[in-house]
Amino acid sequence: MIILGSASDIGIAEKSIKILEKLEIPYSLKVASAHRTHEKVKKLVLDGTKNGIEVFIGIAGLAAHLPGVIAAYTYRPVIGVPVKANLEGLDSLYACSQMPFPAPVATVGIDRGDNAAILAGEIIGTYNKEIHENILKLRMEYQEKVINGEKEVLEKLNGKYLDKDFLSQYNTINKPQTNNTNDGPDVSVIVGSETDMEIGEEVTVLLERLDISFDLKVISPIRYPEEFEEYINKMQNVKLFIAINGLSGLVAGSIVALSEKPVIGVPRASKYNIPDSLLTMIQMPPGMPIGTIGLDNAANAAILAGEILGITNPEIKDTIEWIKNKNIRNL
Repeated sequence: MIILGSASDIGIAEKSIKILEKLEIPYSLKVASAHRTHEKVKKLVLDGTKNGIEVFIGIAGLAAHLPGVIAAYTYRPVIGVPVKANLEGLDSLYACSQMPFPAPVATVGIDRGDNAAILAGEIIGTYNKEIHENILKLRMEYQEKVINGEKEVLEKLNGKYLDKDFLSQYNTINKPQTNNTNDGPDVSVIVGSETDMEIGEEVTVLLERLDISFDLKVISPIRYPEEFEEYINKMQNVKLFIAINGLSGLVAGSIVALSEKPVIGVPRASKYNIPDSLLTMIQMPPGMPIGTIGLDNAANAAILAGEILGITNPEIKDTIEWIKNKNIRNL
């Protein structure tokens, strides 16, 4: 279900619709404001959840509380799309991503309705083989677009010393590696450095509580690029990845480049109070979504993983629902 905070955001929703149609995923679209029609949002989410909605996409600008309100009323994963309005969209980006426990919003880039739909497809693809194959085909289309872009650029260049055929053999489309067996853990938690290990351990504590199997690895795609790629290839049978690191957020981006599985990004807070990793994880290019949550919010990463796996696992779903209800009662 796509919910727009305002009908004026239909252009962003159309980006989602185009991808959902391509992936052959049934969807609905509603317009409801978290502030002006709060009761409508509540009823849509509660009844939508009861009637089989598996993923919600909330699209909103300005104070962008819509995705968070959706997350308050469901145990299904919620994807937030911040819309550029004032402050270049940073206000809505922060409103979507900086959610309290236990109401995570998997936030994608500003105006990136397309990435929201791709992330929804990746989530559904964790248990639906047809959708998973459609995701693979879409990833190959994005490869083709890059290759064709190079050809178009070179055709326009006429430098005397330009060698247009140099290393041209690498312009091939590679089908992403995939393995949908049930062998191994459900989740791979990847920490970029030892200094981020505390956050990684917080994630795994809650994953254990949810009875979700996992592998925890400390490895950097910058310091050990070959070992990093080898590890990701070995983990292609997991349902999803959780990436934890600061600065440029390259761990999460590197996973997305190597896998078609959903990636949850946990950005680390900077000692200089600059949200660099938050912005770089969220602001991914078309076709490469990272479901980014708030700074250092390890607990919400585990809850989001549980919401995704809980779509097909009633025990995990019940635990997530209990955690959410318990925390609401204690407010």
